[in-house]
Amino acid sequence: MNEANIPLTSSEIGSLWTGYMNDSMSKQVLGFMLKHIQDEDIKPVVQYAYDISSNHLNTLVPIFENEQFTIPNGFTEQDVNMNAPWLFSDTLCLMYVNHMAKAGMLIYSGFVSMSYRDDVCNYFVQALNDTSNLYKQSLETGLSKGLIARHPYMEVPKETDYVDSKKYLIGLNPFSDKRPLNAVEISHLYQNILTNSIGMHLCIAFAQTSPSKDVQDYMIRGRDISKKHLKIFTDTLLQDDVESAQSNVSVSGSTTQTFSDKLMMFHMNLLISAGMGNYSTAASTSQRSDLMINYERLSFEISRLAKSGANIMIKHNWLEQPPGIKDPKKLAKSQQKG
Repeated sequence: MNEANIPLTSSEIGSLWTGYMNDSMSKQVLGFMLKHIQDEDIKPVVQYAYDISSNHLNTLVPIFENEQFTIPNGFTEQDVNMNAPWLFSDTLCLMYVNHMAKAGMLIYSGFVSMSYRDDVCNYFVQALNDTSNLYKQSLETGLSKGLIARHPYMEVPKETDYVDSKKYLIGLNPFSDKRPLNAVEISHLYQNILTNSIGMHLCIAFAQTSPSKDVQDYMIRGRDISKKHLKIFTDTLLQDDVESAQSNVSVSGSTTQTFSDKLMMFHMNLLISAGMGNYSTAASTSQRSDLMINYERLSFEISRLAKSGANIMIKHNWLEQPPGIKDPKKLAKSQQKG
């Protein structure tokens, strides 16, 4: 069969739709950041991220048009106030790009694995490559400027070892000593500290610049949850004398609406989805029972936050619906009316 005649699968339709929504949102946020960045080392990184989102959208539109696939509304220049005052520090902009690149690599690798048609698969492979290069550039810039802290160091093992007791898994009993954290557990705790820090600062920025009380309250709730999770993960590391990085990012005191409420709520939903994925991975790879229980408990907490966010978006008609199959019951009813 000619490649052009191969219909898109449901996974390809869902991936293309999600990719368009994410890039249309990122383009608006990054465009605003670019207007205010002063640091000559950080600006090219954010510019590269902006160019990637723009190029992705330019590639996606012809695919949608060729398939007679309705282009999502997504986000446009109407969703950002370019005349709003400075909101994010240059350091926060760099950390934001680094964090979103990490999330993007996970998303695009999933899209590649669900693609079959050559043009779609090639697009997502290229998008994954773009995002990987962005992560590397943001990482190198952050390390060279001393803005991105490496994960904690530990002694390199000199020999292999095996778990010799079920006590290795115990962590819930307050009357027994917990074994020290292993390298895998430390890496996930540290990574979740970094992601919650970015989420907390974005919640602060979005809360203070939204005119909607629904959105303000939701963002404040998100900030408080991020702070709580940060403390839990930081305290867990400190119990083994492992220090976590101190963030030097900041948000200005601007209260001028910068982004539309629809964009901010969508953005938070994206961050929460990534966070739930991080927690799920961390829970499945942690071997101490207290860590597994914590991740499950905290995942439930942010899932409730996600549900509240979806309800707010539905209430205000901000939640754009992904493509879906036709409801046979509705079709039958429409036939009867006809």
